Amino acid sequence: MSKPKLPPGSPDDTEAAFYDALQHADIERLMACWADEDDIVCVHPGGPRLLGPAAIRAAFEAMFANGSVQAHAEKVHRLDAGGCSVHSVVERVAIMTDDGLQHAWVVATNVFVKTAQGWRLVAHHASPGSRVEPPEVLTTKPVLH
Repeated sequence: MSKPKLPPGSPDDTEAAFYDALQHADIERLMACWADEDDIVCVHPGGPRLLGPAAIRAAFEAMFANGSVQAHAEKVHRLDAGGCSVHSVVERVAIMTDDGLQHAWVVATNVFVKTAQGWRLVAHHASPGSRVEPPEVLTTKPVLH
């Protein structure tokens, strides 16, 4: 089956399509967001590094076997550099617990490159989740030593 076509659009459009595909457990639309390259990479919270489209697809298919992923990108910080765009996001993820529906937050990085087909995802790296929303900005200077 061929990938659904995404409009060329912008990195934001591709990112929106990626999260929409997660929320609808649509593997074809999700994979259409990724570049057609063997060296694309994905790291799920606490998971191994997944290299290439086959490994990434298999991981999302396994995830979707349990239903959709209600993740929403918030607090997006963008670094645009010509043909590359890096988005640092805070994902708000709905999770079912013994106490009912709750939210967890995951800090993630999405890297997009401009291809002949438009902006495509080449890397998604997500931290382990937290039940506490991370602060927007570090307000004090870090002490390195």
